[in-house]
Amino acid sequence: MFKETKKSIKWGEETLTLETGKVARQADGSVIATYGETSVMANVTFAKAQKPGQDFFPLTVHYNEKYYAAGKVPGGFFKREARPTEKETLTSRLIDRPIRPLFVPGFKNEVLVICTVLSHDLVNDPDMVAMIAASAALTISGAPFMGPIAACRVGYEDGDYILNPELEDMHDLRNKPEQRLDLVVAGTKDAVMMVESEAYELTEEEMLGAVTFAHEQIQPVIDLIIDLAEDCAKEPFDFQAPDYSELYAAVSKAGEKEMRAAFAITDKQERTSAVAAARESIMAALSDEQKEDANLGSALKKLEAGILRGDVVKTGKRIDGRDTTTVRPIVCETGLLPRTHGSALFTRGETQGLVVTTLGTGDDEQMIDSLQGMYKSNFLLHYNFPPYSVGEVGRFGPPGRREIGHGKLAWRALQAVLPAATDFPYTLRLVSEITESNGSSSMASVCGGSLSMMDAGVPLKSAVAGVAMGLILEEDGSYAILTDILGDEDHLGDMDFKVAGTEKGITSLQMDIKVAGITPEIMSKALDQAKAGRLHILGEMNKALDGAAEFSEHAPRIETMQVPTDKIREVIGTGGKVIREIVEVSGAKVDINDEGIIKIASANGESIKKAYDMIHSIVAEPEEGKIYDGKVVKIVDFGAFVNFFGKRDGLVHVSQIENRRLNHPSDVLKEGQDVKVKLLGFDDRGKVRLAMKMVDQATGEEIAPEKKEESAD
Repeated sequence: MFKETKKSIKWGEETLTLETGKVARQADGSVIATYGETSVMANVTFAKAQKPGQDFFPLTVHYNEKYYAAGKVPGGFFKREARPTEKETLTSRLIDRPIRPLFVPGFKNEVLVICTVLSHDLVNDPDMVAMIAASAALTISGAPFMGPIAACRVGYEDGDYILNPELEDMHDLRNKPEQRLDLVVAGTKDAVMMVESEAYELTEEEMLGAVTFAHEQIQPVIDLIIDLAEDCAKEPFDFQAPDYSELYAAVSKAGEKEMRAAFAITDKQERTSAVAAARESIMAALSDEQKEDANLGSALKKLEAGILRGDVVKTGKRIDGRDTTTVRPIVCETGLLPRTHGSALFTRGETQGLVVTTLGTGDDEQMIDSLQGMYKSNFLLHYNFPPYSVGEVGRFGPPGRREIGHGKLAWRALQAVLPAATDFPYTLRLVSEITESNGSSSMASVCGGSLSMMDAGVPLKSAVAGVAMGLILEEDGSYAILTDILGDEDHLGDMDFKVAGTEKGITSLQMDIKVAGITPEIMSKALDQAKAGRLHILGEMNKALDGAAEFSEHAPRIETMQVPTDKIREVIGTGGKVIREIVEVSGAKVDINDEGIIKIASANGESIKKAYDMIHSIVAEPEEGKIYDGKVVKIVDFGAFVNFFGKRDGLVHVSQIENRRLNHPSDVLKEGQDVKVKLLGFDDRGKVRLAMKMVDQATGEEIAPEKKEESAD
């Protein structure tokens, strides 16, 4: 009934297996990839005809994590998987980016790739396995896909690169100084197609070495996919790339002169209007048949790309008048908003980001429910890209894949310089409002985010800046690398290469290629050129920071204290009774974790002190010889019981009340009276012995021995 094909190799520390022919047989391509005990099923379907008038390539990729894969039941009311999590959205983008450029040019049939996590061993991240499964499914589907690709993850510890490190080693790198890199690389047999990373100030040489290491390690996987395809691949889909040379010639003849003049305008708005006018002029010159040709959009884009690209490679001059290495003018401002905890406006040419920092407490940490389990995040970065930022009318609503992806890139770049939670126990939320955009708003978010946090008084280890690089690669092998690319250069170029970091090194690297990969030589040159651009931007940012910013008066103050773990129950109390009382009496927020770390937060210093003292009185032990404030709680014939340390009481014997004989303690004391007592020690049964007569009840100071003698006389 089934015609199964199964291939396996030993890869790193685990076995990688690809199998097909048993499940989802009606899909054009279906592969289950298993690495260790993590299994992902990738299913590919594609339309056999192009929709009428379709002028773009409609590729859709979905990555789904099923909670049953880790033996879990989803949280929430409905107890089923609902909208995609951030991890699912980011992984969908991760799969899309390297495969999209590898479809045959001109192919515009709809393609759907769905990757489903079936099993998760909590050791191997399923994102990398999903990329391999998707590549294998596309390769055997018969679609006009010029793959395969493969992918791997790389760590960097003690100078050594590590292939596919375990999930536990990659989680929360901020608290693992020995682990300095989380890098995902995808590529073909000959070239790298995609890079995504989180790094801890790696040098350009170390980062390039990691990418090169990854490309070497994926070669056996590419061979495995080819081996699988040789046994079970479907016949290639009969697709011939459309020949629109005549249409292109007509378009070029009708408007090349006007289009070239339009791209010579340096101002973006004026240039956009002139390009639109040139397009209208071309449309007016074409016949009705040519206007209805589905390849008209491709012909127009080819004309625009030829003008923009050819001039840059030949002359080194770009459409806004810059050379290939110059960064646009930068203006940095901090402290714009009076009531926020920190704010910055970062403007680079026609790209601008308003980034706002909010300092929260432990209650504000984000709870994340993942296949690996529930965990908290105390650093959040949210990126918004409204239509007005590019002067357009468009959709305005919840964040889409682009917003989530750009926000995560900026998050990766900045988290490497955050202070340890023990040194700065705040929850940090950054919001980047992109108010203008013409090239890399994600890198503007990095720069603005760094400035905004410094304005809020966050003790960052170093300032972080980011720059977007571009590439123009011609058929004859000539190329130009562009620093700080414009939107048009991104749209019509061959590479989007974003590098962020400090003066010491790289904290994040993201690369997307629109051609069949780039060489190590080009990547090395791009990294060096990006470093120069990054250092220039850092210099401009430093001008906006005259010194250490004052901590906002509107931000909560947080004090931490450590208590023994066996005292946690006492601080919380039965049903939370004690900790609720502390919060109500002091007015401060109190948060305690399983390690006994307590965070006390309030904008009022007195509230923090009151809560601290209340907790200290619960968990601390009284010290022999120390003087305490107390209150008489009960009077008996032989003395008085005094509450002197939290809920702890002790006995002041009648002989220890005053330096004279008393008939009864009630001669000088009454219940509820405030007194000063000295802890003499503990008797054989652990009972507390207190004394009043050696303490000046007015000042709380101990009475010197000679004064005791004088009083006795």
